[in-house]
Amino acid sequence: MDLYLQSLGFTANIVAPIFFIVFLGALLRRTGLLTAEFVQVASKLVFVITLPALVFMSISRTDFHAVFNPGQLLYIATGTIITFAILWWMAARWIKDPRDLGVFIQGAFRSNYGIIGLAVSFNLFGQPGLAQASLLLALVIPLYNVLSILALSLPMQQENGTQLRQALIEIVKNPLIIAVLLALPFSYFGFGLPDVVERTGRYFANLTLPLALLTIGASLNMKSLRDTSGEAFWATSSKLIILPLVLTLGALLSGFAGQDLVLMMVLFGCPTAAASFVMAKAMGGNGELAANIILTTTLGSVLTLSSAIYLVRVLGVI
Repeated sequence: MDLYLQSLGFTANIVAPIFFIVFLGALLRRTGLLTAEFVQVASKLVFVITLPALVFMSISRTDFHAVFNPGQLLYIATGTIITFAILWWMAARWIKDPRDLGVFIQGAFRSNYGIIGLAVSFNLFGQPGLAQASLLLALVIPLYNVLSILALSLPMQQENGTQLRQALIEIVKNPLIIAVLLALPFSYFGFGLPDVVERTGRYFANLTLPLALLTIGASLNMKSLRDTSGEAFWATSSKLIILPLVLTLGALLSGFAGQDLVLMMVLFGCPTAAASFVMAKAMGGNGELAANIILTTTLGSVLTLSSAIYLVRVLGVI
């Protein structure tokens, strides 16, 4: 029991500040200090500038050769694509509004690995865990963004004339994918950044989490939470319980163990990424549903991640 309480407290310490900032955003919106125009502009700023800066800084400082594990990367990519396709097939049978469908799919598979995942990985394994997690991040960022663009664009094809060609253009233009492509040579060849560039990049990167969470909080309201409760519930269940269990068990049966297995478990079990709200707003999806899914998965992850960490400790995996 002590071990479980320690795991619960450990995860809560990571997640609690996130909730505080989301609550602050909701409070400031109610007082009128944050407006709908602010949410729109801030979401675009995060999507175009600060989040790509965070991604670039995280990956560029990773030693690619020290943490490269092709088998692990292949399993994550394959598992993510297969579960994404299954989610889409199942969700399309009961969600008819294209603005909701893409947001549901994205919310059910896209992990907040760049923020919560890296923090958990570092606290579990120290610098070696953070280095390996950063390389996993380099894989999942372009993968998540390509799949998210497809999910958000293609369901609205009939409604607004969006074509597959336009979705591919969105993928090529995506700032997060561009940030990964620019950062990988620095990671692979060990290039360093000039001090002034690195310091400036850190300033922008540090803006990402508080600004994104404030906009999420400012977009929340209890009426929208009630209206989307069914979709948010199933997205949360898929994100925190069903997919992590299936994919982690599959990884175990595939021969992964120790740090490799636990890092994958954390990746699959993280709550929905805050960037999913930013992308949903930018691409015309249901921003309120996206915010609700982020809120419910982040809250639920305190229990699910704590329980998962407790189990792997008790079973001697780490």
